[in-house]
Amino acid sequence: MSAAPSFDEAFTAKLGELLAWRRDVRRFRTDTLPEALLEELLALMQLSPSVGHSQPWRWVRLRDLEQRAAVQASFAACNAAALADYEGEQARLYASLKLEGLREAPEQFAVFCDHGTGQGHGLGRRTMPEMLDYSVVAAITQFWLAARAHGVGVGWVSILDPDAMRRIVEAPPEWKLVGYLCVGFPVEEHDVPELVRAGWEKGRS
Repeated sequence: MSAAPSFDEAFTAKLGELLAWRRDVRRFRTDTLPEALLEELLALMQLSPSVGHSQPWRWVRLRDLEQRAAVQASFAACNAAALADYEGEQARLYASLKLEGLREAPEQFAVFCDHGTGQGHGLGRRTMPEMLDYSVVAAITQFWLAARAHGVGVGWVSILDPDAMRRIVEAPPEWKLVGYLCVGFPVEEHDVPELVRAGWEKGRS
């Protein structure tokens, strides 16, 4: 058995900075991410906890330009429908927000939860089957923090049609879309969320 690591005060202070500076990035440089770095981030993601050790996350890397164009079309349709729900000043503000980096981000992933997985033998899911989805959320969060520690930005796009996304990547019916991630080096760094800077929401201190 390996000895448990000891994390000193300097490390814990840096960890707090990492959490404070993790942002939902919308503005990406188009620089290609080194393949070795991407593999490292995905390997760190695999260390994430999951219910019953089911590891239900399924990451689909989208590199095909036609697929990416279809994702952009889904966003445009869903975003237009969302805009129609707002009125007046809130509609104007919503229309001004940058809510995705689909055209700029060099790497993009559709992240699904495999509800048909047999791994984990159903442990911990009888009374709370949604724990499978939560496990995928935890994996995305772990990837997000690892990326930020390496100077890489992540943007989570949720204004998409899940059924359309499943068709675009030809995912099996038992896969549920949890998130679509844009990944790349950020154009700028901020310790304040963009939606707070834009005046959409103040958030809690």
